[in-house]
Amino acid sequence: MNDSSWGAHRPGPAYGEAEGAQARYAPSAPPMPQHPGGPVPGPVPDGPSGTRPSPAGATAVTATASPPAGRRPPSRRIRAGRDLGAAIGVGVGLGALVIASLFVLKAVFVAVVAAAVGIGLWELSSRFSERKGIRIPLVPSLAGGTVMLLAGYVQGAGAAWAATAFTVLAVLVGRMARPPENYLKDVTAGVFAVFYVPFLATFVVLMLAADDGPWRVLVFILLTVVSDTGAYAVGYRFGKRKLAPRISPGKTRAGLVGAVLFAMAAGALAMQFLIDGGRWWQGLLLGLAVAATATLGDLGESMIKRDLGIKDMGTLLPGHGGIMDRLDSLLPTAPVVWLLLVAFVGPG
Repeated sequence: MNDSSWGAHRPGPAYGEAEGAQARYAPSAPPMPQHPGGPVPGPVPDGPSGTRPSPAGATAVTATASPPAGRRPPSRRIRAGRDLGAAIGVGVGLGALVIASLFVLKAVFVAVVAAAVGIGLWELSSRFSERKGIRIPLVPSLAGGTVMLLAGYVQGAGAAWAATAFTVLAVLVGRMARPPENYLKDVTAGVFAVFYVPFLATFVVLMLAADDGPWRVLVFILLTVVSDTGAYAVGYRFGKRKLAPRISPGKTRAGLVGAVLFAMAAGALAMQFLIDGGRWWQGLLLGLAVAATATLGDLGESMIKRDLGIKDMGTLLPGHGGIMDRLDSLLPTAPVVWLLLVAFVGPG
């Protein structure tokens, strides 16, 4: 998620800054002496000690009173600039797409995951090239990532991991088509991208492949969204102490507590009522794990964006940023949820 998603306010410029201050105090003007017949005739001196009368028909300017000695004006709080309406609309649309593809036909959902992975790889490749001059071998990454997802869905975890190894080899070989300068840097970033996006996404299709796969994936997505919502709600209301100010200034410790509480409550309900054979206490552990991994995933992508000097990974989703800005919490959470569900209720 974005840095503003945990609800911490950011103060505006402090009083006395030379440029861009939100509020300033103009010098006060002494009151003009009154006369029974109107203003006292004669010139009024210019400069800081007085003002010149406005010509006829002109609008009078009211001077602002000086602040009392020793006091500073209150600073204005500014939220990060997000189009809330667009963000809600896009979020609802994405949710409807995911739910429809998930419960209508599993193969359609696999295609949705593959499309998200492809766009995410393209965003990473573009930002690395623009900001760092790193050229990820994109074609072998995209082709191999698609094979990884299909192998995981059709043949299971072993096939997905074997496809991952061949994708890494394809990245190393594919980069040989260009000059050797920066080869190590490019392939290192390429291997990172393969593991960060398609490899972690394979655990989503592994969940889907179970008999109750759509419900497992729904629980995975639901808990991640609830964790982020809890972090925002509690952090917005109570957040004061920053969680990791050097990485993501918008996140607070209160927000982390909210993420844990909301996710654990949702996990208990989800495991009890949505997963066959699930127990509420398993949901508590699942929710705790989701809150931890979702937060770490969010912070991890924030580190990448800080290093690249960008706010968002892309602009495809109005009010949200790019696809990677939506996947940052989901991707690292997927293997943890898959593993815990297998431990709790079996592979399905």
